[in-house]
Amino acid sequence: MNLSSVLPLLVACLISLASAQGNKEAVELSSANHDHILGSATVVFVAFCADWCPFSRRLKPIFEESARVFHQENPQASAVWAIVDSQRQADIGDKYFVNKYPTMKVFVNGELISKEYRSTRSVEALTNFVKYQLSTAMNEFSSQDQLNQEMDKSKRNIVAWLKKDGPEFANLKKVASILREDCSFWVPTDNFGTQTTENKLSFFDPDNNEEAKFTGNFNDYDFVKQWVTDKCIPLVREVTFENVEELTEEGMPFLIYFRDPDNKSTDKLFGEAVARELYDQRSSAINPLLGEGHKFAHPLKHLGKTKEDLPVLAIDSFQHMYLFPDMTQMNVPGKLREFVMDLHSGKLHKEFHENLDQRMIDLAKAKAARGITDDHEAQAPSARPIDTTPPPSVFKDLKPSDKRYSILQKSEL
Repeated sequence: MNLSSVLPLLVACLISLASAQGNKEAVELSSANHDHILGSATVVFVAFCADWCPFSRRLKPIFEESARVFHQENPQASAVWAIVDSQRQADIGDKYFVNKYPTMKVFVNGELISKEYRSTRSVEALTNFVKYQLSTAMNEFSSQDQLNQEMDKSKRNIVAWLKKDGPEFANLKKVASILREDCSFWVPTDNFGTQTTENKLSFFDPDNNEEAKFTGNFNDYDFVKQWVTDKCIPLVREVTFENVEELTEEGMPFLIYFRDPDNKSTDKLFGEAVARELYDQRSSAINPLLGEGHKFAHPLKHLGKTKEDLPVLAIDSFQHMYLFPDMTQMNVPGKLREFVMDLHSGKLHKEFHENLDQRMIDLAKAKAARGITDDHEAQAPSARPIDTTPPPSVFKDLKPSDKRYSILQKSEL
């Protein structure tokens, strides 16, 4: 590599460093300085914008002002605010699967946090978000009684007994900063921590109240991270109105187990069925979720179901919704997998049309019997219904709004 090829990269890095550390303003993130910027601070807050996008044009001056205000108020903070011109730096947007503008992502210790920033676009809200990311993700306890009282056992908890000046604690601290939204992390105070000399790391499962102990190498960061991630992010997650937007952006059809919030006894059975039947589908082909049937009454209504029918299992492909035909068969070996495979093969859609007349008549009768009315004026079932498609997707409407983002048009699932 000769000097002429190295010089542009050095200049880009020096300019970015001077801007970020000297003027404390938002810097431009490019392919040339990408690695340097992400490694230059504990927290790097990045806004992916496009000049043609009106929402990006509104955000950019607010984001730049937020960077100035933040550094004025926190001059020693290890944080960089960066903007990506997604027209000129399209490869960076592609690298992080940006499909709407503006998109704001945060990197902690050089690693991407899975949850985007989706809240208020104001100076106060943006600066508070970065302050939160810089704050410790560790909760301290000074006695076992305090831990027992303050730890919310309905949530996922990690408890660690590690020396705070050692590399083992440093590794866990990095992991906690990435997974703070998925788990609560607990460590003893310095005085209380001296009561044990053994390094210990435990996960407390809210589903069965059992303790799982880490038995690997505490100095292996990747292994610690994977173990904690597996514990903190369950195989089957809960879908809520608060997280549904980000779940839709994962791009996989929803397999939703709607149940009564006061009766979650079968959640474990559904999780076991997913682990057994869909072991090779979870990461790339289907998104298994739990949903409160009372809150998500609208999707149930589209399926001709009410809270009286819970639990109900259905697929939302973001085009149509398909009902699992017989809930008593959910735990029969092979049935759940067959349902998902029939979605991917197109068999669910084909079978719906083959039995369309009777299905539509049965659906209309079921709705009438339960007093369910559609948004439009109810009509008596006819021998040949006008609607010749499966119930439309409901969760498609909960994707990021075009009133807030410029959406990049990509093919539907």
